[in-house]
Amino acid sequence: MLTKTFIHAPGVGPQTEHSLWQQGCACWDDYLGAKRPFSCGSASKEALQKTIEKSRDALAFREHQFFARKLKQKHAWRAWKEFEDTCVYLDIETDGGSEITVVGLYDSKGFTALVKGEDLGNFPDVISHYSTIVTFFGTGFDIPVLQKTFKSFCFDQIHIDLCPVLRSLGYSGGLKRIEKEMGITRDASVDGLNGYDAVKLWRRYRSLRDDRAMETLIAYNRADVVNLQALMVKAYQKMQRATEFPEYHA
Repeated sequence: MLTKTFIHAPGVGPQTEHSLWQQGCACWDDYLGAKRPFSCGSASKEALQKTIEKSRDALAFREHQFFARKLKQKHAWRAWKEFEDTCVYLDIETDGGSEITVVGLYDSKGFTALVKGEDLGNFPDVISHYSTIVTFFGTGFDIPVLQKTFKSFCFDQIHIDLCPVLRSLGYSGGLKRIEKEMGITRDASVDGLNGYDAVKLWRRYRSLRDDRAMETLIAYNRADVVNLQALMVKAYQKMQRATEFPEYHA
């Protein structure tokens, strides 16, 4: 989807982008290689060409920062497929306040949990290896809390927040409710647990040194991030269809 995206160019909105597609301009190479210029409405042809050239180079050199800057939050999902191999699914747990207790990270190699008092301080180094971060309501919670905790770290990744993405597709409610609506399940050991349960598990672990409570907390967090990947796949497919064929998703 990214290579057929024109909406990040100055003056290009949904109508102009669709017009380009309808004219047979299906991707960046089509525009740059056209013998006759495509109509781009009121948008500047020079600015559009410049944006496409920079986009093509940025993708070739894997410069995710370019797309993090150019794609608005609502369009960040378009970059997921091209950067999927360096994408991480992220979710944090807290003590009920502003203190992070666990950061869960899931990628193509598996799951990692960074825990307060153990290896949480490694987060800036760990996250720096990724081009893309996928969260659920991360814009309103996870990322601000992480930025407050790691003040010197600058997030330059593409951030895909599935909460507004799924809302635009007609899904409402929290992560667990949407998971069930989309047919995504959890292990029985953590099914039914919520954020407050995670707080209580942490408190039990700290006060009683209850390793079983920590194991359950980690399992709960793992379910969150693993299921984010499943949600991302479904959301990407649905968003692609809705974007390319909006007449069927009115």
